Amino acid sequence: MPGALCATIALCHDRSMSASVTISTLGTMTPEPALVSEVTSLLGGLVASGAALGWVEPPARSEIERLLRELTAETAVGDASTVVGRDGQRLIGFGCWRRYQRPTHRPHADIGYVAVAADHQGRGVGRHLLDCLIHEARGSWVEQLTLDSRSDNNAALALWRSRGFVEYGRLADFVALGERRYDKTLLVLDLRTG
Repeated sequence: MPGALCATIALCHDRSMSASVTISTLGTMTPEPALVSEVTSLLGGLVASGAALGWVEPPARSEIERLLRELTAETAVGDASTVVGRDGQRLIGFGCWRRYQRPTHRPHADIGYVAVAADHQGRGVGRHLLDCLIHEARGSWVEQLTLDSRSDNNAALALWRSRGFVEYGRLADFVALGERRYDKTLLVLDLRTG
């Protein structure tokens, strides 16, 4: 099943980008090689510039291809959702959630990524990606949606909190980047209410 349109975002007029960005789900189609390359480029560029996405080095194309194939298979049975943002034809956003696999945790899911191209950050794209992921989780009867964030990622923490996520824990000095250590902040959004 192909993906569905979640949102069209009107952006401030800037000659370097379209007047709007579309946010859509990927659905259950096998990821095309072009999409694998686009996601690899987006995530790799962000990681290379220091983004807190869980990689120390930009991910290999094979790793992203495996991730997208797993997400597609899990989406087919209601265990995941993947969203992308496009400015015209250009991929500028990527996000996903996956259902927990442990039987006692199956009602819940975890947001793995919400990533926005550097030149589109601060324009509402991340908020719309997140809103689409939350909408998809509700539609898949997810009860609690979790995520974790590096403690120095203030923009992301503000976004999560603005959408109703609350901190439920913190692991001190858990994230290692070379010799540097950062706290891992754990957040949850209870979808059974509101």
